Amino acid sequence: MAKRASLRTEIHGYACAGFEGVREAFAENFARRNELGGACCIYHQGEKVVDLWGGIRNQATGEPWQEDTMVLVFSASKGLAAMTMALAHSRGWLDFDARVCTYWPEFAQQGKEATTVRQLLAHQAGLYAFDELVDRSVIADADRLAAIMAAQKPAWAPGTRQAYHAISLGFYEGELLRRIDPQHRSLGQFFQDEIATPLGLEFYFRLPETIPNARLAPLQMPGLVKSIARLPLPMVLAAFNRQSVLYRSLMANPGTLVPLDAETIYARDLEIPSGGGVGTARAIARAYSEFVTGGRELGLRAETLRALAAPAIPPQHGFYDECLHGELQYALGFMKPSANWPFGHTGAFGAPGAGGALGYADPQAGIAYAYVTNRIGGVTGDPRDLALRAAMPVQAPIPA
Repeated sequence: MAKRASLRTEIHGYACAGFEGVREAFAENFARRNELGGACCIYHQGEKVVDLWGGIRNQATGEPWQEDTMVLVFSASKGLAAMTMALAHSRGWLDFDARVCTYWPEFAQQGKEATTVRQLLAHQAGLYAFDELVDRSVIADADRLAAIMAAQKPAWAPGTRQAYHAISLGFYEGELLRRIDPQHRSLGQFFQDEIATPLGLEFYFRLPETIPNARLAPLQMPGLVKSIARLPLPMVLAAFNRQSVLYRSLMANPGTLVPLDAETIYARDLEIPSGGGVGTARAIARAYSEFVTGGRELGLRAETLRALAAPAIPPQHGFYDECLHGELQYALGFMKPSANWPFGHTGAFGAPGAGGALGYADPQAGIAYAYVTNRIGGVTGDPRDLALRAAMPVQAPIPA
């Protein structure tokens, strides 16, 4: 029988003066909001002001969440994957307004000839699903995967509509980066070499075999009834329609659960940039802090940082997302703040993950924020994350 967490969960780490409310909210997540295990880290003007962790790492054994515990963050991975695109832009390898086929000639098939990098990164390319089978064996073979992506027919003309590319986006980013990197590295290897290692981050797109299971937090998924109850009605209907944009983007071929593994908790040596990132809140916040404070350690150019902070550009039919059935804004691989997904000021950029995780940079406030958890919650507006952000003294207002 699984051990139960103490009624008074011990909270580890610290919150600097002025940020004590974040620690209180973090503790209340366990007492009042059904938190199992998690961590929160915040940087302000380049200084780490919050570094908290607590709760249960493994519900089956009762083992506690440790300082170095890592967890899968689903689509919060997209933000760190987008950082590789930003770094490539700063190095002069990538023009956001160039056509994708400029760098990847084989991409110019099936009506994709005019698709720009900016449109692809903003979920406007109509490439949210695959017609050919994409399983683990294909994901592990970059050349096979590239051929399938090059031959994929888009659902609509680029720049006309948007639909969340839940898993596919990262694969397209990875092949694009492999083409423009002089060393032709995968996105995961490039991230480790050029971002994680210089900044001292524990975050992986290709989780090594050497990471022991004892450092990983297994996810606790909600049951089917709870999952459905948390979704708006249009999303519920779409989830049961195998031809819907939502089903094809999130649930099928290869599906958002492909990073999970029955034996090793998470798949090893398998890159899934849009939904398979594994790491700590500390690493996510530190990475975003580099983008808040000018990017000197990574060599980010001011032009790149201005592009990330600029407003999102809507497709012809507006910001309505055909996959998630709501108004959402994306730019350059990141999510941007909107009425349905508010975080930070208008210049902020980041990425939420299904179940509650969130990481973002808010240059105007000087804030870099990350929250991770192993108790999978709702799709948007997770009360645990909202409570943490509402307790920050430096932030944009969070709508009630």
